Amino acid sequence: MSFVDDILWNSDGLAPAIAQDAKTGKILMVAWMNREALQLTVTENRAIYWSRSRQKIWRKGEESGNVQQLKELRIDCDKDVIMMQVEQVGGIACHTGRVSCFYRVLKDGQWTSVDPVIKNPKELYQ
Repeated sequence: MSFVDDILWNSDGLAPAIAQDAKTGKILMVAWMNREALQLTVTENRAIYWSRSRQKIWRKGEESGNVQQLKELRIDCDKDVIMMQVEQVGGIACHTGRVSCFYRVLKDGQWTSVDPVIKNPKELYQ
């Protein structure tokens, strides 16, 4: 039995995967993994996800260059959530050009963007 078999995959064969900056502890993003993505993540030592919209393996940074180098891999107590501590190469995890996908804060009943765009997304995805 492989470590991949220890995960309690959902009915679509997926599990949520959290990417956390290994140095700062900041949550960078949440995506999905299937068995193949998790195995490739360990084999290649970088974050590799399953793209639900494209229905294919997605190597983080394959277009933008903003790769996530794997530092540590964990699962939660229920074995249905994957957490990775990563080094975010290029300092941008979000397709909006921000450090993190979690850049909106609830203030006075409204979602407010609080983190700046580091790089224009048009420059990241050409």
